[in-house]
Amino acid sequence: MTIFTVGYEGRSLEDVLAGLNAQGIQLVADVREAPISRKKGFSKSALSEALNGAGIGYTHIRALGCPKPIRDAYKEDGDWTRYTQAFMQHLRQQQPAIEQLAQIVAAQPTALLCYEADFNRCHRTYVAVAVAVKTGIDVRHITK
Repeated sequence: MTIFTVGYEGRSLEDVLAGLNAQGIQLVADVREAPISRKKGFSKSALSEALNGAGIGYTHIRALGCPKPIRDAYKEDGDWTRYTQAFMQHLRQQQPAIEQLAQIVAAQPTALLCYEADFNRCHRTYVAVAVAVKTGIDVRHITK
C-alpha cells in the first residue's frame, strides 16, 4: 500500500489529473489549511468538481494544513528548519486527523494535495510520513 502526494505549482489541472489517473488515485485529500487558489481550477469547489468528473473523490482535511502563522513566518524569514520545527509541533497535535487519513489511505488509493511543487519543501511530505510511520505504507510523490 502507498500514500501519494502531489503539488500543483507550475502544473495545469489537466496535467495534475493525468498524473493522478496514471497512479490509479481514487481520492484526493486536500491538506491545505485554506483550500483556495488564485490558480484556476484549484480552489475547493472547482477542484472537487473536476476531480469528480474524472472519477476521483475529494476530501479536505483542514487539520493537516499548515497554519497561517507558520506559513507567514516562513515567508518572512525563509528558515526551513524553523518552519519544519513549527509544523511538526502542530502535526503532533493532530493525531485524530492522522488516524482519519490512515483509514482513508487503507481503503483506497489516495493522494495528498498541496500547492508546492517541491515535495522536499512542502508540509504534505511530513503528513504523508506521519501516516506511513503509523501504518507502514510507502510514500510516493507524483511529479509528472
